[in-house]
Amino acid sequence: MEHEPLLMIPGPVPMPQRVRAAMTQQAINHRGDEFGAVYADCVRVLKALFGTENELYILSGSGTAAMEAAVANFGGGRKIVSLVNGKFGDRLREIGERYGSVTPLASAWGAPLDLDGLERELSKGAEVVTMVQNETSSGIKNPAPEVAEIAQRHGALFIMDGITSIGGDVVKADRWGVDVAVVGSQKCLAAPAGLSAISISGKAWEMLADNRPFYLDLAAYRKSGKKDRMETPYTPAVPLFLALREACALIEEEGLERRIARHRRLADAVRAAARAWGVDLFPEIDDVHAYSNTVTAMRIPRGISDADLRGTVKKFGIEIAGGQEHLKGEIFRIGNMGAVGAPEILATLAAVQYTLRKHGFPAGDGVTAAAEVLG
Repeated sequence: MEHEPLLMIPGPVPMPQRVRAAMTQQAINHRGDEFGAVYADCVRVLKALFGTENELYILSGSGTAAMEAAVANFGGGRKIVSLVNGKFGDRLREIGERYGSVTPLASAWGAPLDLDGLERELSKGAEVVTMVQNETSSGIKNPAPEVAEIAQRHGALFIMDGITSIGGDVVKADRWGVDVAVVGSQKCLAAPAGLSAISISGKAWEMLADNRPFYLDLAAYRKSGKKDRMETPYTPAVPLFLALREACALIEEEGLERRIARHRRLADAVRAAARAWGVDLFPEIDDVHAYSNTVTAMRIPRGISDADLRGTVKKFGIEIAGGQEHLKGEIFRIGNMGAVGAPEILATLAAVQYTLRKHGFPAGDGVTAAAEVLG
């Protein structure tokens, strides 16, 4: 790994060697028993990560493909309320506008969602709610159980983006009442980019749109998935499925509870470092909104540019993320997703601490503060 970059961004994330090696084997028949067993095993593990007994399908496409599949198949022609407090909530809004009639409820990025507004719009007859559980653009975790309860009370369908939370934080889709949930492979699962998965409740199937996409037609996935041997309706990205199965095996070996606790401890360590440095955390949290369990967003101190901060850290072979869109130059983000632990976190924090001091910011000893959390 000496000459490989260390990706400490909100995905893609470092992949274990076993996952990487799984992609190197000879091609297999995607209509054969071997692939069917791979697919079924991935679905079995993913259902546990989603907290669901609902039907679940894996798509050859990134998380955005699953977002579009969710909205197009179940929001098409319907009144949609999109909760937005970051880039990816806004992406769900944008997708929704292509398929249905959207009312956006927008908060400032990183600020709490407008739950009172959600009640109001659902009372007016909105049928679908979209929300990102873990908004990596601003480092805030949104209140999925509370939003699900509001949606259920009004008989609305709840579509939840769990792309950067599933596998790294608590998700209880069935218990909470999440009708459709999605995940991306290159985030907390620590698999290659290019796959996504979607779980679908019985209530969602009852709302299946008539005019659906061709490639992302979930009815086609359902038909193929119900065969004696699980298949995809179209040619899947077989090497990525093989890698995902290995990633799922590693998750089972670690244990989901331990994996979630590891993510939480690493995030706590990064926040402890930020406080010791005197750097402000970006999100505004309250009783139901929380800091992300998988990425920490911090304000760039005055007098330091994004290029200085991330450019200097990159000289150490470590990549951290900047702000997106209007937050470019305003914040930086450190991811702690997937197959990373204390060594990677401490190396990253040491590089950031050096950089802050080098560029004139009197940072305290964040590395020691983080080590105390991790020790």
